[in-house]
Amino acid sequence: MSAKFDRYMISSQEIRRKFLLFFSEKEHHIFPSAPMVIKDDPTLMFTNAGMNQFKDLILGNAEIQHARVADTQKCLRVSGKHNDLEEVGHDTYHHTMFEMLGNWSFGDYFKKEAIAWAWELLTDVYGLDKDRLFVTVFEGDEGDDLGMDREAFREWSNIVPEDRILMGNKKDNFWEMGDQGPCGPSSEIHIDLRSDEERRAQSGTELVNQDHPLVVEIWNLVFMEYNRLADGSLVHLPKKHVDTGMGFERLCMALQGVKSNYDTDVFKPIIDKIGALTDHTYGENEKADIAMRVVADHVRAIAFSIVDGQLPGNNGAGYVIRRILRRASRYGFTFLDQKEPFIYKLIEVLDELMGYFFEGLRQQKDLIEKVIQEEEASFLRTLEQGLKHLDQYLSESKSNELAGDKVFELYDTYGFPTDLTELILRECGMEMNRAEYEQELNRQKERSRAAAEVTTDDWVVLTHDEKEEFVGYDYLETDVRVTRYRKVKTKKAELFQIAFNLTPFYPEGGGQVGDRGYIQCDDDKIEILDTKKENNLIVHMTTELPRYTDRTYKAVVDSSVRRRTENNHSATHLLHKALREVLGDHVEQRGSLVHPDHLRFDFSHFQKMSDEEIKRVEDWVNLRVRQNIQLEEHRSVPMSTAKDMGTMMLFGEKYGDTVRVIQFGESLELCGGTHVPSTGQIGHFKIVSESAIAAGIRRIEAITADKADAYFREQEGLLQQVKVLLKSQDPLKSIAQLRDENHKMQRQIESLLAEKAGGLKDELLKDAIAIDGGRLIVAKVDLDPGSIKNLAFELKAENDDLVVVIATVHNGKPNLNLLVCEPLVKSKDWNAGKIIRDLAQEIKGGGGGQPFFASAGGKEAGGIDRALEKAKELFQG
Repeated sequence: MSAKFDRYMISSQEIRRKFLLFFSEKEHHIFPSAPMVIKDDPTLMFTNAGMNQFKDLILGNAEIQHARVADTQKCLRVSGKHNDLEEVGHDTYHHTMFEMLGNWSFGDYFKKEAIAWAWELLTDVYGLDKDRLFVTVFEGDEGDDLGMDREAFREWSNIVPEDRILMGNKKDNFWEMGDQGPCGPSSEIHIDLRSDEERRAQSGTELVNQDHPLVVEIWNLVFMEYNRLADGSLVHLPKKHVDTGMGFERLCMALQGVKSNYDTDVFKPIIDKIGALTDHTYGENEKADIAMRVVADHVRAIAFSIVDGQLPGNNGAGYVIRRILRRASRYGFTFLDQKEPFIYKLIEVLDELMGYFFEGLRQQKDLIEKVIQEEEASFLRTLEQGLKHLDQYLSESKSNELAGDKVFELYDTYGFPTDLTELILRECGMEMNRAEYEQELNRQKERSRAAAEVTTDDWVVLTHDEKEEFVGYDYLETDVRVTRYRKVKTKKAELFQIAFNLTPFYPEGGGQVGDRGYIQCDDDKIEILDTKKENNLIVHMTTELPRYTDRTYKAVVDSSVRRRTENNHSATHLLHKALREVLGDHVEQRGSLVHPDHLRFDFSHFQKMSDEEIKRVEDWVNLRVRQNIQLEEHRSVPMSTAKDMGTMMLFGEKYGDTVRVIQFGESLELCGGTHVPSTGQIGHFKIVSESAIAAGIRRIEAITADKADAYFREQEGLLQQVKVLLKSQDPLKSIAQLRDENHKMQRQIESLLAEKAGGLKDELLKDAIAIDGGRLIVAKVDLDPGSIKNLAFELKAENDDLVVVIATVHNGKPNLNLLVCEPLVKSKDWNAGKIIRDLAQEIKGGGGGQPFFASAGGKEAGGIDRALEKAKELFQG
């Protein structure tokens, strides 16, 4: 860490190091942090707890390689059940992204060791004052027919005085993974950071779990003993597990002797940088302080989401990240007076703070800065547009209350923050109809909830199978037996999920879609609609259950679909390598879709690819296709060996101790997907589009094999049609001749229109109406809008006392133009930009412009005469 941050008695870097060293010495395997954004788990969008990456082990769906594990895990709590977003910044201890230090036992040690080691680390290693620590124990729950956790109480009573052991209810001291699944009682460790005087005045026992900012939980020890079924009942797990989580930021606060997480070296350098950028001093203004905390917190969540491969977007996880960024930008805009992008400038200091431990932050620093800067600029433009719409609503309002549906429209359609609307309304002496707004918001939530609602029954287990083996790399059909099934209901359908003892069906993952096919036993044939992986279990989607659940079925993958998918997956690997060869080593995969019909590949690159670059990439891939390079598949390779081979590894992916390497010549990547046996099967590779999807991120869409053949046949057919239409075997020459003729005719038309406008100018002046201080021209003409504007400015150049209102219908759409000479703008206070909006109402449209010239378009051509009459009445008084 940089010396300028080394101002505390113990640095956050040292706190993290001591934790991992302590458990390493207790024979724990130290795991790296899993990606914060979860890609292949339909039940979870973000890692919101340290245990997420170990769910498969707790559920018994994966083989336990290490019975003792410890790590520091990046977590994000901004959606679903665990959502702290709105609290962030307003207090000093809630965060969007946070680190969770944890240790686990999978069927190894239990309460005795977990409790003893937690106390040893906190008091002996870190040196926390024992008199400031309290612990809680589950008091039991009648509804679940559970008594007090006497085992945990007994272990704690061997360490701390009983008056420091507090009883906790189900809400605080019984941890559950979700509505269903593993769960169990917990013991929390709380610390009282108040002054000695405050502690003498009131006992800390009265403030535990009471949301006091200085009496806080720092460690939660969860003892997984039960499994909750769909009907709410509890059954014992086959093995007992320990799952602990300690808030890194709160631990730093306790050890660094400060009263706020934001005063630790985790956040303080970022806040100092914000102050320097915005000319604010932290601690001088409450609203500015909240804004600085919001920005300091949010920039971490945004940066590490991008590191893990999630860009801001319009749906799913991307929408959540965009919402976090916009919240930060909004606070900067309103309370720190930042009208230009500034958050991206914080990545430099964030890298200094955390880049040493999370190398992806350092390696992707430029990309993170560019993405955030572009998103900030985009949102500031959104705010500008929203302010214009809000101004319009305010001008139309007949009372001091703005309708709730208007506020919701600003939020839902234009992305304008509701709290900013409220702030502006208060400044104008107005308020919003909150009841109406909440009604609109709840309607939207109900629509979303209904569309996404899924009801899942408990698994019906037929056979306990320790591991469901995937054999689809080697076989497209095999004999299987059903091991479990369950019913899944959505708003649209009722489906079944089925698991087998082994399967040839590839489950959706790594960008590749899931296999389809069927299973059959005698006359019972059932279609497999899709294949997915959930908690390391491969599930097969069907509309019906097998009739003979105790018999062997033949499972058959749709070989045609699988083959086309493999073509596109292998082509994706070649494309990745080609892009790095042609564009440079900065190219990194940022997402992909491998489908039977096409492939999509997102990658980091900061400018549009030229036609020549696209051609070079296509040529590179197609050369390897023609070389018919054989697949070299390396299964169960140690990660260290894969690194030594020079294998491409992707940020945001979770890899195990052993990996699978896919090699086609120079292309080496870690991949769990299916591939062609040799590149010749790909047939041909063709890029059909290249576009931008975010700042610094490009997208290529491409096709292979039969789809590429069809594409070229279609192009050849179009060329033949062009030749027939042009009656020429040299279409390029014929098109060039047509272009030249078109330019010549266009110049002739422009000349004729200019002559027509010149003659019209004299007629308009002749028919001008005298008004107070000048002359009024009101007319409907047969000219395009561009010619009308030229005509109006010619009239203005030769006269200084005119008001000109000209209407036309062009391509079926009504158009109004209004010119007011500058002397009349000043003397009469006539503003063309404001007046045109009033006239545009008659043609069901809108417009605007400058005080001396404005235009408007509309939908109702029949309203032109009314608009012109209205103009006469307005200017004639």
